[in-house]
Amino acid sequence: MDVVFHTEKAVFNYRVAGVWIQDGRILLHRASEDKIWSLPGGRVEMNEASPLSLQREFKEELDLSIELGRLIWIVENFFEYREKKVHEIGFYYLVSTEAKQDLTKGPFHGMEGERLVYEWVPISELEDVVLYPEFLKKAIKEIPKTTEHLIVSD
Repeated sequence: MDVVFHTEKAVFNYRVAGVWIQDGRILLHRASEDKIWSLPGGRVEMNEASPLSLQREFKEELDLSIELGRLIWIVENFFEYREKKVHEIGFYYLVSTEAKQDLTKGPFHGMEGERLVYEWVPISELEDVVLYPEFLKKAIKEIPKTTEHLIVSD
């Protein structure tokens, strides 16, 4: 069971995300029917540690075994999505893999079919992308040396 709670007017979501940077590009994903990009990852399951959750999500979505680096950001994110207020707690980890990646092939789908679209986006072009949370556009260019706690609201 995912750690997500819905009420009539709001949603609480506990999410993990991977910051995977390679050769000046970062891996992003979005729902096929959406224009909003985010970092790959997903919801944490009840009684699941966040690092294991992120490894599970990458395995399920991309059939990749990832290596977790350090925790970069703990983010309390408050926003509205589909006419509901969302309170999201997000853990953002550096990730990598030894598997060879084709960074130039453009958008692609993962193991779950066409539900999600992935793309290696040049970091220099992030300002042109609809990326949420928005702090990522600048923060990815200057990854902090220690874990940061951020409170973000739109």
